[in-house]
Amino acid sequence: MSKVVDLEKRRVTRLRQYAIEQALQKLEAERPGFKPEEIVVLICAYEEEGNIAEVLDKLPTAVDGAPYTPLVVVDGGDDRTAEISRSYPQVVVIEFPVNLGHGVALQVGYRYCINHNAKYIVTLDADGQNDPGEIPDVLAPLLNDQSDFVVTSRRLGTDNTSDSFRKLGVRFFSFVMNRMTGAKLTDTSTGYRALRVTMMADVIDRLEQEQYQTAELLITCLKRGWRVSEVPTIWYPRFSGETKKGKNWLFGFRYAKVVFGTWWRER
Repeated sequence: MSKVVDLEKRRVTRLRQYAIEQALQKLEAERPGFKPEEIVVLICAYEEEGNIAEVLDKLPTAVDGAPYTPLVVVDGGDDRTAEISRSYPQVVVIEFPVNLGHGVALQVGYRYCINHNAKYIVTLDADGQNDPGEIPDVLAPLLNDQSDFVVTSRRLGTDNTSDSFRKLGVRFFSFVMNRMTGAKLTDTSTGYRALRVTMMADVIDRLEQEQYQTAELLITCLKRGWRVSEVPTIWYPRFSGETKKGKNWLFGFRYAKVVFGTWWRER
């Protein structure tokens, strides 16, 4: 039985690697020899054709006076997310031929930044819940060498969504992760964040999650001694469509599994 499981795991791994290689080869064909700026704004999108244009329209022209590279990783799907993203000349697109999972999309974006000598990464959602105008504020602690990992906090800022169960979950998981790591964070489940690429290079080979990677990344970085800080954010409802995270109870269960699994691995 174990041999069958090993063969299946190997097959899935190789298929995933093949899909990623196809996406990167397509990018190289579209932009031969392209080198990103030192700052990369990374957006992972799965079937967000109704939202991605509004997000890209709101991106700032520069960050603290410096140019940056918007990078959209399109995680498969059957809609026009990739087409719309490519219609913006400044946007670099990595398009998976199949859906591989949000965590995989993030890891591919991270590795792209590491391999192309970027210095800073800002990640935000493709659904309109984050305000791209906040990017300079999110990145500032890194540029000022006050932090290595900046997470945004809905509790320090304003949460305009109406899901009380999710808001309770933010408080609960922040409490649990603070107890696990000794941190004093108020929001440990937001994907709007800024990362130092040298930090990412240190932890990326430890990341395993295909989904719900926020907790895994944060716990891993804290356990390895990197500096983590918070800045307030305004959190908005999605522009359109429904969340891909699943029903609240299922999301909570899966997120808890990642939290405790990562803590056990990194303890």
